[in-house]
Amino acid sequence: MSRIKGLITPAEAKKLNDAYTERCQLISKTITNKPDNRSSWFSLSDLRDFLDTAEAEAKDLGYEMDGVRIYCGAYPTTKAGVGYSTSFIVPTSTVGFGECGDGESHDIPVASGLNKGNLGIPPRANYPQ
Repeated sequence: MSRIKGLITPAEAKKLNDAYTERCQLISKTITNKPDNRSSWFSLSDLRDFLDTAEAEAKDLGYEMDGVRIYCGAYPTTKAGVGYSTSFIVPTSTVGFGECGDGESHDIPVASGLNKGNLGIPPRANYPQ
């Protein structure tokens, strides 16, 4: 089996998490005034279903899905308070952008994304959970 491009070790994941902790603490202290969410969890079934659905939707819209992009996001502030951070996934394509296509993967702007996985367990939301 060939090595997956970008595959990291648990030790590398821990380093990335630790470097992000400082930023998250700043958000928690200055914006949310509570421990913020640090992760999103999606079941294998939901991820597989999303990938299949997104690929079919992309094709119907005239795109050829080639991957996904994962974004950091945040739920809006409401009367109940500041929303937790989240992440969401959108399909990408190099095909379907007409003459302006540059060969790079771009978000498919009219395709559905995936959100609403289970939040991490604030404040114990560091890697590993």
